[in-house]
Amino acid sequence: MIRSFIINKYVSKEFLKAVINITFVLFCFSFILNFFEEINFFKDLKVNIIIPFYLSLLFVPSLIFSMFPFIILLSGIWFFIKIKKNDEIIAMKASGMSNLSIITIPGILSLLLGVFMILAFNPLASTLVKNYELIKGKYEKKQDYLAAVTVNGIWIKEKRLDKNFIIRSENLKNNSLINLTIYEFDNNYNFIKRIESEIAEIISKDWKLKNSKIIDKDGKIIEENLKNLSYISQYDVKKIKSLYSNLDTISFWNLNKEIKVLEERGYSTGEMRAKLHRSFAFPFFLLSMVLLSGVFTLGTKIKESNWHYIFVAILASVLIFYLNDFSAALGKTDKLPVEISVWMPIFIIFIFSSVGVLYANQK
Repeated sequence: MIRSFIINKYVSKEFLKAVINITFVLFCFSFILNFFEEINFFKDLKVNIIIPFYLSLLFVPSLIFSMFPFIILLSGIWFFIKIKKNDEIIAMKASGMSNLSIITIPGILSLLLGVFMILAFNPLASTLVKNYELIKGKYEKKQDYLAAVTVNGIWIKEKRLDKNFIIRSENLKNNSLINLTIYEFDNNYNFIKRIESEIAEIISKDWKLKNSKIIDKDGKIIEENLKNLSYISQYDVKKIKSLYSNLDTISFWNLNKEIKVLEERGYSTGEMRAKLHRSFAFPFFLLSMVLLSGVFTLGTKIKESNWHYIFVAILASVLIFYLNDFSAALGKTDKLPVEISVWMPIFIIFIFSSVGVLYANQK
């Protein structure tokens, strides 16, 4: 019993050490690449080097979260290679452990890490990315066209010649914006007038406004009961329906709230619901990565070279990425329900890994 506890403690410590080491290496590598990218962005602006450095610190945690399944895969391969090449696995088996029981400890840890990443790390990374966008947005040169969906409605900012427009609508219904208000400003953002319309058909970029009235800057109605009024926009219904905030800025705890807001505004919530299901599936995804790493290492009797394992890890990562990407594309095009498009790749990987682990357990 005591021997089993000591071995389990050792396995846990070594696996977590591998996770920490690989996470640190990828963090540094991602930070350096992003840092040079930020420097390139600010090359024509007179800013201190601290700003690109700080922005990279804000952005990289979200990259680590996205790469974490592959971090777990690499960590599992690293750990299993270590105990295999040092013949520690022979001592473990001599104490009565099988390949399956050796894989079980990292598997449980991966599930716990997955829960931690979703409940704690993801909200932190989302907050950091949000601050990243707020800071970097101040230096963006092209902010003439912006759009956002909030609890107060749909907001659009546009620039045309020497005029600026801010548009607000309560919600989107079918191909129309409901209770639309268009605020018109001059080039210096001095208010000129506003247009209020009950419905705006936005099938094309030539919007058709129904039952409209025009009000000047003093609140006096210039014209009213206008049956057909046109407004040329940069947005049509297809472009507006595809508008989302950066999903990386939305934490797991706020996903349900954001989905409800989008539904109330008439937006498609497929991408947001896909992220919610990916969050639920995340711990199981990490578990399947551990099982897969066990299949690649413990499933062979001979001690392969390190280059063999590196090649296998890269090939597996590429295949998993394209499997996820292909399934997500099927979900976005409505050829598969969102739930199936998210869970299907994980289910396939899990089944393949489980069969492989059972095979490895016989060795």
